[in-house]
Amino acid sequence: MLKQRELHETAELYELLRHPSVFPYVRQKATSAEEYLFMTKQLMEEEQNGLTISRTIIDEWGTPIGTISIFDIQDGAGFLGTWIGQPFQGIGYNQKAKLAFLNELFYDYNFSTVFLRIRKENARSQAAALKLPYVVDAEHSNPSLFNEINQGETKFLLFKIPRDLFYLTTAYTQSEDEEQAM
Repeated sequence: MLKQRELHETAELYELLRHPSVFPYVRQKATSAEEYLFMTKQLMEEEQNGLTISRTIIDEWGTPIGTISIFDIQDGAGFLGTWIGQPFQGIGYNQKAKLAFLNELFYDYNFSTVFLRIRKENARSQAAALKLPYVVDAEHSNPSLFNEINQGETKFLLFKIPRDLFYLTTAYTQSEDEEQAM
């Protein structure tokens, strides 16, 4: 489902990234495969320096279908960014990728909070975030951060995933799954 980013996959990912349903919402707005390769190299350097963590989302056959990253890491928190190529949208990859990545962030990297900054016009991402039982609105609990991300022309909603709520929700879901398997 997730793997370390690799440079050889950038051309394939770039083709998915440039689709009109994806491109407006990605952080790395590359206009060519070469530019995306360069941006990915920079991202990998940022990861080595502890500024970001990024993974490639793959399907059942190991094909790259998108990316998931945490940016602006500071004091055990950061902003989640995810995109999935248009042919792979709406079939469950987003939730599975988020669950795997959040497990990594909270268990392996000891994050306390993961923030989601979603453009107000991005209905698809809003719906995906609200499907997750551990996502809460952060506009009122983090007003200074909410105001900071909305200083520009583009307006955002702010959500967060607190580690404790993630632990409780996923532990409860796992125990339900185990009961149903019996």
